[in-house]
Amino acid sequence: MDAVPGSVGTSASFSLRLGQTIFSSASLLFMSLGVEFYTYTAFCYLVTIMGLTIPWSFTLAIVDGYSVLVKCPVRQPGILLIIVLGDWVLSTLTLAAACSTASVVDLLLHSDGSFCPPKFCSRYQISAAMAFLSWFLSMASSLFNLWLLPSL
Repeated sequence: MDAVPGSVGTSASFSLRLGQTIFSSASLLFMSLGVEFYTYTAFCYLVTIMGLTIPWSFTLAIVDGYSVLVKCPVRQPGILLIIVLGDWVLSTLTLAAACSTASVVDLLLHSDGSFCPPKFCSRYQISAAMAFLSWFLSMASSLFNLWLLPSL
C-alpha cells in the first residue's frame, strides 16, 4: 500500500507537525509577552490550548522524523486512530481558542474606551493569527491521517 502524503510516518507529516509546533510556540510567545493576558478568559484559554498543542505536535514530529529515518511508517490501526482522534480534539480546541481570542481582540480594539493598549493588542492579534495557522496545519494532518485510516 502506498503512503498517503501527509499521513503519519512521511516527510510531509513531519513538515506539518513541525509547522504546528512552530506556529503554536509563536502564538504562545506573542500572547505571553503581554503581561495582562490573564485578565481575559479567552486569552487564558488560548495559552492553555497552545500549551497542550506544542507537546502533542512536537512528539508526533519526533515520531515522524524517526519513521522517515528508519523507513518504517506507523501503520497500526489502533495507534493511527488515537492520533486521528487527538488531532481532531486539539484542532477543534485550537480553532475555538483562535476564534475567541480574535473576537475579544476585535472587541477591545473597537470599543469606545481604551481597554487595550495598541502594543498589546497587536501582539494579541499576531497570537490569534499564529493560532489559526496552527489550526490549519493540525486539521490538514488530521484529514490526511483520516484518509489513510479506512485503507488499513
